[in-house]
Amino acid sequence: ITELLMNEATTPGGQRKCRSLKPSTDLTKIESMQEETAAAFTRIVKKGHLSFSGCYPIEESMKRLEVGAALNAAELLRIAKVLTAAGRAKAYGRHETIEELADCLDSYFDMLEPVSLLSTEIDRCIISEDEISDDASPALHSVRRTIRNINDKIHGAMNNLLNSSTTRSYLQDAVITMRNGRYCLPVKAEYKNQVPGMVHDQSSTGSTLFIEPMAVVNLNNELKELYLKEQEEISVILANLSDLTSEYIPYIREDYRILTELDFIFAKASLAKIYNGTAPIFNENGYIHIRKGRHPLLNKHKVVPIDVTLGDAFDLLIITGPNTGGKTVSLKTVGLFTLMGQAGLHIPANDRSELCVFHEVFADIGDEQSIEQSLST
Repeated sequence: ITELLMNEATTPGGQRKCRSLKPSTDLTKIESMQEETAAAFTRIVKKGHLSFSGCYPIEESMKRLEVGAALNAAELLRIAKVLTAAGRAKAYGRHETIEELADCLDSYFDMLEPVSLLSTEIDRCIISEDEISDDASPALHSVRRTIRNINDKIHGAMNNLLNSSTTRSYLQDAVITMRNGRYCLPVKAEYKNQVPGMVHDQSSTGSTLFIEPMAVVNLNNELKELYLKEQEEISVILANLSDLTSEYIPYIREDYRILTELDFIFAKASLAKIYNGTAPIFNENGYIHIRKGRHPLLNKHKVVPIDVTLGDAFDLLIITGPNTGGKTVSLKTVGLFTLMGQAGLHIPANDRSELCVFHEVFADIGDEQSIEQSLST
């Protein structure tokens, strides 16, 4: 059941909560968890599923910000995605009409703070993990414009050499190549003295030398300096964004916590929708009344629903029947429903089914017993 539940959660944190799901013996807590599942179920039916995409763990980044470190582009984008997810969830949580009744999930949605100022600024400056926008700062825009101009000059000078019939006869191929970040021409080894410039590399056979023509050496030097300036400016931009982000650490942490909790709650509701579950009524008097209960791991089109009553007019129940007639399935269904219900999960049974809060659940099943393979003891 917990594996099926994990499949319905979309965030790593939500999946972790699903994996560690345990039944409770506190009636108040059980009823609160059931109420949350029911509220999420109602919202899914009315509005469809809530997307938690982009809600990735951000705690490591938060710790780095607290010690004054600058985050990289990938970390900042991840934070922006968490804030975007918070904004999406907050919009989903709003009631569209006055008539819509408030529910127990409103407090979660109300606590979300999307910090749109921060997420908008991050998205404005960072295009992807490997690309910073030209408009992230005036200085970066200026440096990149100069880089484009220098590149154009270098290509112009290189093309002039390529178009020169004399130079072309010295080349292995009429192409411009890059070696160690410098623009070079592939010159035949025997003509290396005919093309003045700096040798940066040679082919594996030694027949081709990659020469940077003297005409572009200064331009290439300038270009290298500009690329260093570009990296410096990107570092400044990331540091500024990190400083801005550090102002909102408590909000980001709380958003992530709430989104993880909501993902977990909506996973429970989504699972209930798959097997058409309902919220059981709980008591502490040892009374069980399951109405048309269906074992959740059996094919819902083939499973035979069962009615089980125990603990009211009588408290001893003997189940008889032929081999593979469904006795063990019935017993397992009662036990599984008890554990599911006390863990806040809806049960695949009709409305008004009742369960008791038990502090211990035992299983005594013979060997070679398998519901899936229809094997009975």
